[in-house]
Amino acid sequence: MTPVLYNKIIILDDENELRAMLKRYLTAQGFDVRTVANSTLLDRYLQREHYDLLILDLMMVPEDGLSVCRRLRGEGQTIPILMLTARGDPIDRVIGLETGADDYLAKPFLPQELVARIRAILRREQIARGETPQLPQQVTFGPFCLDIPRRTLYKHDEIVTLNTAETSLLMALASTPNRPVSRENLLTRARGREYKALDRSVDVQVLRLRQILEADPSNPRWVKTIWGMGYILLADSEQ
Repeated sequence: MTPVLYNKIIILDDENELRAMLKRYLTAQGFDVRTVANSTLLDRYLQREHYDLLILDLMMVPEDGLSVCRRLRGEGQTIPILMLTARGDPIDRVIGLETGADDYLAKPFLPQELVARIRAILRREQIARGETPQLPQQVTFGPFCLDIPRRTLYKHDEIVTLNTAETSLLMALASTPNRPVSRENLLTRARGREYKALDRSVDVQVLRLRQILEADPSNPRWVKTIWGMGYILLADSEQ
């Protein structure tokens, strides 16, 4: 099934392989993607049509990402910018954000994290325009499909039985698929009648959920640990 194209993204990176990889992956996620190898082409496309987001590499020649970002903002260009860099120095992040970037992602990164950052920026733009972001109704990962309104998990169209705590945990993770969620946020999202079922036992519940979802719970594919951040549900798509 061909994905519905809904947000237009333009990528400026001087590495052919990375441009091609990003275009393939983001197109598969439903984005309409254009890639360019230099700032001259970038300027040409930005003049011709509207784009919802610019993914901008920091380390380029002759005009690096900071210069491109600074110039675009100086020209009054308001396109959201996600900056990529191979350098993880916090000062680079500060400089990038102060130059006018909306977010900053250090290489190497999980493709799912890139998508999560993109969607977070687009949601913020929607809110700034006074629009209400649409929450996913279904989240699919591998053979599984989680029906959000019905709080029901399916595997190959068969219902998967989950207890209250497992359902609560999966719903909390699926509310922001492909984005790390801290233990504290998981508890906050599960507040209400399910809260006590998760209190002080998030790690145990994650293990139990993996035993249901994963072929190899010790090497999870869908519910992964992001050290220092929490847990993430790696989804194939959300609708």
